[in-house]
Amino acid sequence: MIYAPSLEAATVVLGIIVLLVEAFAERLDKRIFGYVGVVGLLAIFVATFFVAPQLAIDHAPLWNFYSADALAIFFKRIALVTTAVVLLMMIDFAPSLPGLIKGATLQAGLGEFFALPIFVCAGLMWMASAIDFVLIFVSLELVTISFYVLVSFARRNPASLEAGVKYLVLSALATGFFVYGITWIFGATGQTSLQKITLSFRQGSFEPNAALFGGVLVIVALGFKIAAVPFHIWVADVYQGAPTPVTAYLSVGSKAAGFIVLLRVLEPFLILPQMRRLLVAIAILTLIYGNLAALPQTNVKRLLAYSSIAHAGYLLIAVVSFSGRAVAFYLVAYLLMTLLSFAVLVLVGQRAGDQLENFAGLSQRSPFLAFAMLVAMASLAGVPFTAGFLGKFLVFDAAITEHHFGLVVVGVIAVAAGFYYYFKVVRAIYWDAPTSRDTIPIQPVTRAAMIALMAAIFVFGVYPQPIFDALRSTRSATAISSR
Repeated sequence: MIYAPSLEAATVVLGIIVLLVEAFAERLDKRIFGYVGVVGLLAIFVATFFVAPQLAIDHAPLWNFYSADALAIFFKRIALVTTAVVLLMMIDFAPSLPGLIKGATLQAGLGEFFALPIFVCAGLMWMASAIDFVLIFVSLELVTISFYVLVSFARRNPASLEAGVKYLVLSALATGFFVYGITWIFGATGQTSLQKITLSFRQGSFEPNAALFGGVLVIVALGFKIAAVPFHIWVADVYQGAPTPVTAYLSVGSKAAGFIVLLRVLEPFLILPQMRRLLVAIAILTLIYGNLAALPQTNVKRLLAYSSIAHAGYLLIAVVSFSGRAVAFYLVAYLLMTLLSFAVLVLVGQRAGDQLENFAGLSQRSPFLAFAMLVAMASLAGVPFTAGFLGKFLVFDAAITEHHFGLVVVGVIAVAAGFYYYFKVVRAIYWDAPTSRDTIPIQPVTRAAMIALMAAIFVFGVYPQPIFDALRSTRSATAISSR
């Protein structure tokens, strides 16, 4: 059996090895470090199936701020798979870097470009296990600082530099809200451990107004991470200006980590009725704004940026409805369909650009990429027999169970709006006349990864049981170990 904290340690060591070897391997094709990262992360992913139960770390005082429960292991796997797929995208995107970094050669900076996502992955994994505000803050900063560099990696490109500055300034502001909120919560309860804060709330041994104010500040900071309205103003510009693989990573990895932290933080605070009403209002605003803003978009990256805001709204419905199962499944579905759409966008954008008109006639230039984008858009819209449809079904089912009928009505209207702007991309691919006859080459590894993503979208759309079993099996092991 493997101790859960060793998973993060192995991920950090992998990133350090890539950085050190890259620094001394001047003549080596540095794109190979992308493949090294993919293999290493997949090996760590396999190791997550041999993690010792929670009891094994409960007796270690050093780890009283760390959890290896079902949700933690599940989200660690999401982080590892997401990072591996993003590294594959970065390998395909690497030839575009000389055009973005003025005067650079193909090899310049590639080692750091492949190492930074590995460190982000370590931070995401720590966030999944964090049950203390101190570890949440440290892991959050590891993720955020790494993203600062990745977003503005093509620093000679004005759009990338603008995206980096906006992300830096607004993320620093969100961090200030987060730290200030932790200060108020500690002042009200005398604790930073989420479990002890929950106990304090149930016993009534806290200052309610101070705790509520601190909780609202923390929600503001996490709202920035999950791109919820009204904390979304950075999303469209940052997504459009960042390198496309980084945009995919921000859209999936950062959102997944933000929601696992949100689930843990809200566990004590949802005892306060005012907090639930605040989340319902944020969910409604997020759904409405994300879908309305996506309707007129003609840039595919910006369209996916506003789509990301809309999907945060669906996830917030599941959070308000206390359905961890719906949140977990929806995040898996969102991971699959978003990574698939960005994988296509990387290949098409390299040759033509991110505008919708550049996808015109893609079915004639590359039938495989056209079908992959069709599957991704259909799942994002919620077409039956895809993972996206089942994810929305589980979210609405959880909301109906908790009698949030208003949220369901808004959600159904939002789904109808989504069909318009997602199938606007499909129309361009299959119905519009092509602007170019150039074929788009696809690496065998990239093709295999895209086939796997498409297969998973359809399999989980009709048979979600493996995801539920993964949650249940880890929970069962933890329960058995505590007897």
